Amino acid sequence: MAHPVARFLGTETEYGITCPHNPALSPIVTSTHAVVAYAALHTTARSRWDFSEEHPLRDQRGFDLKRYQTVPVVDPNAIGVANVVTANGARWYVDHAHPEYSSPECTDAWEAMVYDAAGDRIALQAIAEVEALYAQDTSVLAGHDPCPPLRLYKNNVDGKGASYGAHENYLYSRELDFDVLAQALIPFFVARQVLTGAGRVGLEADGSGHGFQISQRADYIEQEISLETTLNRGIINTRDEPHARDFGRLHVIIGDATMAHTSTLLKLGLTSLVIDAVTAGVDFSDLRLANAVAEVRAVSRDVNLTHTVELADSRRLTALELLGEYRRRLQPRTDADASVLEACDEALAALAQSPLHAAHLLDWCAKYRLYKAYLDRGLSPEDPRLAALDIQYADIDPQRSLYHALVRKGQLRTLATEEEIAYAAVHPPRGSRAYFRGRVTEKFGTDVVAASWQSVTLRCGERFAIYYLDHLDSATDPAVHAAIEQAETTTELVSLLDKAGLAAELRVHA
Repeated sequence: MAHPVARFLGTETEYGITCPHNPALSPIVTSTHAVVAYAALHTTARSRWDFSEEHPLRDQRGFDLKRYQTVPVVDPNAIGVANVVTANGARWYVDHAHPEYSSPECTDAWEAMVYDAAGDRIALQAIAEVEALYAQDTSVLAGHDPCPPLRLYKNNVDGKGASYGAHENYLYSRELDFDVLAQALIPFFVARQVLTGAGRVGLEADGSGHGFQISQRADYIEQEISLETTLNRGIINTRDEPHARDFGRLHVIIGDATMAHTSTLLKLGLTSLVIDAVTAGVDFSDLRLANAVAEVRAVSRDVNLTHTVELADSRRLTALELLGEYRRRLQPRTDADASVLEACDEALAALAQSPLHAAHLLDWCAKYRLYKAYLDRGLSPEDPRLAALDIQYADIDPQRSLYHALVRKGQLRTLATEEEIAYAAVHPPRGSRAYFRGRVTEKFGTDVVAASWQSVTLRCGERFAIYYLDHLDSATDPAVHAAIEQAETTTELVSLLDKAGLAAELRVHA
């Protein structure tokens, strides 16, 4: 049993991107336009990303397949690597030919759900600015023509064989045996699809099969445990890149990008509670599966929820029954946790009746209701209009999105208000280091030389002032917040922060 740790978590969303006016335009170029256009709209948010703490190929199992020996210095507007720190403390950047939103560090599942939804607002601002610049015949990228209007999709597959990620991140104690944590989470991740899947029209990685399944990521999971995120993907990802001192960061890649608030809340909240339970010594070893990788796909294709997974001890349970076993072992630490468990109980009870009874709560059920309505009207499963439904649901534009249409009609429940989400798009959480990163970037952006999850570097007269934020609760003291709000210049900021107990490392300009 490890000591309990504070709850910190967040999400990463790679958006699907298209350019209807010019489908041949490289997604690397269009993604760069989307990121740099946001930077142009918020002109103070153009600091470079500090890669010194980036170790994406360091493995929990003790090795590091590092890509470089020295830390790269990258132009924040460069094609394919454009990067912006947003006012809410998030990162908006280009990753593998997708614009990606990495949310600020949050302190509970509800807050993380709101900031995940806020990413859609930031993405919408970016593509609106791209369209405005195109109308003015202006390009934000030197040497490139203006970019035609873009569309972004919060999904995970292109229907042609590629999958892109919607990752989750959870703080956990280094005292915890990673193998114990992994084995407890594997059956949970297999089963949680029925609560957290986004739904997918199409079967097989390349979309060659016709039909509907629960999860977008299921056909792309090939191993139980793996370091990879773009091939040979595992149920458990072993990346050991904590972005924090003394703690681990569980990097979860098996989840779908979700739009329904309940799906997102359950994805983040239940996973946090399982990690807490393992930390507290709760034993889940009796739930190990005989063939977890095969069961990921089997559960995803079981829209009737009748498939039974085989456990290592030869018992057979449905996904709902397996989730019930987890649910009985989870204990809330806060009122917010109690709300998560209430939402879980409601969703499980609805699913026990049928997926359609949960269509007002969960993404895959809402999408399945639309899909089934088409079939009931006589459409063939091979009809391309069904594939279009899949994309239209995930469009983040409220005027085109089927998800947003269902919300407007009162057919899909929301939890956070539009005002709360809009606020989160421009204000960072106050309970994590994201507040420092976001507010300093917004207020003093022209003097922010570099930023990362763990540091912010300011230009201060003839010197650089480097603030190291190695703990997720760094710089959360009210006196630090007051210093940021009071200061008018970086010189004044450094002085006030020093008085507030937050000292910088000062270096002379090179």
